Amino acid sequence: MSKPYQPTTRLLRAGRPHQGWVNTPVTRASTYVFDSVAAWRDTRARREEERLPSYGARGTDSTHALEDALVELEQGFRAALYPTGQAAIVTVLLAYLRSGDHVLITDAVYDPVRRFCTEHLTRLGIEHTFYRPDGVGIEALIRPNTRMIYAEAPGSLTYEMPDLSDLSTAAKKHGCWLAVDNTWASGLLYKPLTLGADISILAATKYLGGHADVMMGAVVTNTRAWRPLERATIDFGQTVGADDAFLVLRGLRSLPLRMVQHARNAMQVAEFLQRRAEVVRVLCPALPGDPSHAVWQRDCSGANGLLTIELASTFTAADADVLMDSLQLFGIGASWGGFESLVIPVQLGSRALPDPTPRGPMLRLHVGLEAAEDLIADLEHALSAMTSIVRPI
Repeated sequence: MSKPYQPTTRLLRAGRPHQGWVNTPVTRASTYVFDSVAAWRDTRARREEERLPSYGARGTDSTHALEDALVELEQGFRAALYPTGQAAIVTVLLAYLRSGDHVLITDAVYDPVRRFCTEHLTRLGIEHTFYRPDGVGIEALIRPNTRMIYAEAPGSLTYEMPDLSDLSTAAKKHGCWLAVDNTWASGLLYKPLTLGADISILAATKYLGGHADVMMGAVVTNTRAWRPLERATIDFGQTVGADDAFLVLRGLRSLPLRMVQHARNAMQVAEFLQRRAEVVRVLCPALPGDPSHAVWQRDCSGANGLLTIELASTFTAADADVLMDSLQLFGIGASWGGFESLVIPVQLGSRALPDPTPRGPMLRLHVGLEAAEDLIADLEHALSAMTSIVRPI
């Protein structure tokens, strides 16, 4: 596709392998039949280097179309699809690490990944160390056997932005892979591969699908990193169905518009919350005054709908529960990235490094596509319900 087009225009046209159909049709298939034994042998000889139709688990028009769109979105070399974001992350870790290796993991990492490292990487003889979510001091933690730096940009729940150029410099200096969970930006707002990362990981369940009706993970790599990932993906039997690929590709077409509205709503909600006496802090790198704001402003092109709020220390976890139970438009649910608003309590107790900041009760909001005025009125009602509780003297 001609590069003078703007990214949004290119995204609307990416992943359309056939002329005619605007949306790539769903191709449900398992067995691919060849015209001859010679054709079968030729395909099997070439499919390790080329993406060819050979068997459903290795992809169909539907999955290939989504892969192509993700490569365009992330400005990478090749992409692979997985049934969940966690499956994508686990495949990345196992594709590049071997017994005796060491990996550096952000201490803000998604909790199921933390558990996988603690329980399964350890069992396989792979060591791990958690580093500060902003990446400060990481080079001192690199060992002779360190093979990967694993980052989240920004980190889960508290949204610290690492300086990816610094991480990339350290990774290249010591011969490490640099893998980044890019789900927050969903490939649209932040481009890890252009900033020096080798591997970008996406939970397509979130903003890429955008409608809370599909589960999927994806990985996009640069040229150097592709072969180990492709081999592990095949060997671990990782694949997705054509219908799910169709849903994510369809959702991806409206991603730029949805993200703008999520961010607009979230900033209005954040400004309201910052004026409330019950709220000590609103965590979001797009907010001026956030510790990661300068890095976000330099490296990102926008924000999404995620906010974490910290209540004053005079409130308890039970008070926070009252607040959440009083909300009408924010569903209590663990995911995010769909059109709907959500809320959950935040607990940082599993983190390995000490938190230097005493914190009151915290909760995470995903600000959806509802009218911002309605969401603010809902929060105002819930905050009033929380503060109206009669406490024992």
